[in-house]
Amino acid sequence: MIGRSVAGLAGFLALWEVAGRSGVVKAGVLPPASVVLVRFMALFTDREFITEAASTIVSWPIALALASAIAIPLGMVLGRFRPLRLSIGPVVEFLRPLPTVALIPLVTLVLGGGAQTKIALAVFASVWPILFNTMYAVGEIDRQLLETARAFRVGPMRLASGVILPAVAPFALTGIRLSAAVALIVLVSTEYYTSSVGIGHFVSHWGTTSLRMDLVLASVVFVGLAGYLVNTGLLAAQRRWMGWAATGGAI
Repeated sequence: MIGRSVAGLAGFLALWEVAGRSGVVKAGVLPPASVVLVRFMALFTDREFITEAASTIVSWPIALALASAIAIPLGMVLGRFRPLRLSIGPVVEFLRPLPTVALIPLVTLVLGGGAQTKIALAVFASVWPILFNTMYAVGEIDRQLLETARAFRVGPMRLASGVILPAVAPFALTGIRLSAAVALIVLVSTEYYTSSVGIGHFVSHWGTTSLRMDLVLASVVFVGLAGYLVNTGLLAAQRRWMGWAATGGAI
């Protein structure tokens, strides 16, 4: 498995190198992979990039934690109470497909142009995978577990924490894995459009003002690597502590 992954990555980098040096793409638009990787390594000694990256990386878990704190309890409630789910469903379905980028002007006017704006937008975008995974997981809980809990007169809070939450936890964590990528995309996009501190601002500055595509693509490599490492860590945690691993681990 590892050998195939390495071979696939090596093949991709080789094609990138050839495309960058063959003139197939306009010079300066797609620097060769070797040039981008050298720039990527140099980013870790670039104080400007480190400051920008720190803002994005710190905002990332904050957004995910807030999205989880909202989506998991709400998903458990909606999954348990069908009338409430039916009444709120149209609102959820209206909000879910809204493009986050289109909300940037509104949220900026309300919250200002600081970190709170990009975090709020990342929370909005990343709530939905966690919410739906949790909500539908509640509907799949074995009814015998719930009936047994009722027979022993288990209270609502104890039922939620001792029966429902453990049952939906693997599915909620899958939603968090999906939302991690969504949150990172929204953070970088918001930084790009609002010029707030972060990797998106770094990309906007060097890509728009200086046309330094080597630095832009090196930043993209950093973002992709960060997303890959976080997804791998969450998947490992899911396998280790949940006793259940979703198929399609590459998601």
